[in-house]
Amino acid sequence: MSGTNRNDRVREAVRERYAEIARNDSSCCCSGRSSEEGGQSPLVRKVGHEEALRLGYTEEELTAVPEEAYLGLGCGNPQAIASLKPGETVVDLGAGAGFDCFLAARAVGPKGLVIGVDMTPEMIAKARENAHKSGFDNVEFRLGEIEHLPVADSTADVVISNCVINLSPDKSGVYGEVSRILKPGGRLAVSDVVATAELPQEWREDMRLLSACISGASTVQEVREMLENAGFVQIDVRPKDQSREFIQEWEPGRKLEEYVRSAAIRAVKPGQ
Repeated sequence: MSGTNRNDRVREAVRERYAEIARNDSSCCCSGRSSEEGGQSPLVRKVGHEEALRLGYTEEELTAVPEEAYLGLGCGNPQAIASLKPGETVVDLGAGAGFDCFLAARAVGPKGLVIGVDMTPEMIAKARENAHKSGFDNVEFRLGEIEHLPVADSTADVVISNCVINLSPDKSGVYGEVSRILKPGGRLAVSDVVATAELPQEWREDMRLLSACISGASTVQEVREMLENAGFVQIDVRPKDQSREFIQEWEPGRKLEEYVRSAAIRAVKPGQ
């Protein structure tokens, strides 16, 4: 299979997965379990309040935004490392139903702006509905791929993302786009899955595991190199050992936690 064809296949697998999640009004926390393997459905596993706390969200955050916006699709809390300030413009890659966007909107205040980008029309519709119902007027949602962001050059003060970049078949392109849309001195603050051991080849060819945030994971060194090649400085990629606890629950018995971790990824675009 050519590289182009595989990339298209990856995008379609991811799009179909998250479209179904949006249509079913359900959550999966990146779990790849299927109904044949004892999961609740081919895509769905409900994520509870306690698990959200383990991902790094606070009680106050979980009660401050619409419950419908939290689908449990992340692997951390990018707000915790983003240091958002009032008046800033934030872009969220893979915004889903809008949960992290709404938290960011509270942080940047009425003079700030949050732009959520997602490639799944069903998620965009859900996020817009949540924003309308809850009165968030400093948030907008745009349909687009994170490799080709529908955002102008030098727009964002901060780019955030939660367990999405690992899904991309062109991660170098994503980081290049992040650099393009950030203002000089702008910041990247991402929660994502990284590989801590070489993944079995059969996992890498499994579209279900890829769309479940596993087989697309890059190593820490690969992430550093991609960020350096995109021109970033002050790069910090920090895997979190405590993430083993919730990762092992994504597919019990498969020992995913021996191969991947959640990581906090931070970098800065050089100023002028």
